[in-house]
Amino acid sequence: MPDKRPDPVQPADAEARALTQGLLQNARHAALAYTDPATGTAGISRIAFGLGPDGMPVTLVSALSAHHAALVAHPAAAVMVGEPGDKGDPLTHPRLMLRVTAEFVDRTDPVHAALRDHWLTHHPKAKLYIDFADFTFARLRPVSALLNGGFGRAHHLSPADLAM
Repeated sequence: MPDKRPDPVQPADAEARALTQGLLQNARHAALAYTDPATGTAGISRIAFGLGPDGMPVTLVSALSAHHAALVAHPAAAVMVGEPGDKGDPLTHPRLMLRVTAEFVDRTDPVHAALRDHWLTHHPKAKLYIDFADFTFARLRPVSALLNGGFGRAHHLSPADLAM
């Protein structure tokens, strides 16, 4: 017999969108889940994370990293932002899972310079390596998102819900 329980995850509302924007704007790193091209199994990495000038997620990644090769082979990935607070159960703190498609930005693309300048305003220590030949930006185009705002507060979000 099929399970007829209602979906406990609600559609996005104004409060969920505001919490989502706060999580995205404050994140400087994230967890990236990807598919390993050699084995087809899941992998996860901690990545530098930020929002581009257009307000959409972006990361700066080295071509030497395992997740770079994985995203080239399989651009579909997932990103999680949100950190546990200093007190309480970590599972009661807000977090956001984004399903994304990674799109690498070629250094010759006119957008690259704007991304570089914008990135350095939020990640100033990246100045040490941002211009190394193996580093490139990847836009993380949202496909969908799931906000867990704490106990009993889960919301589905669309790419439009994520736009600033």
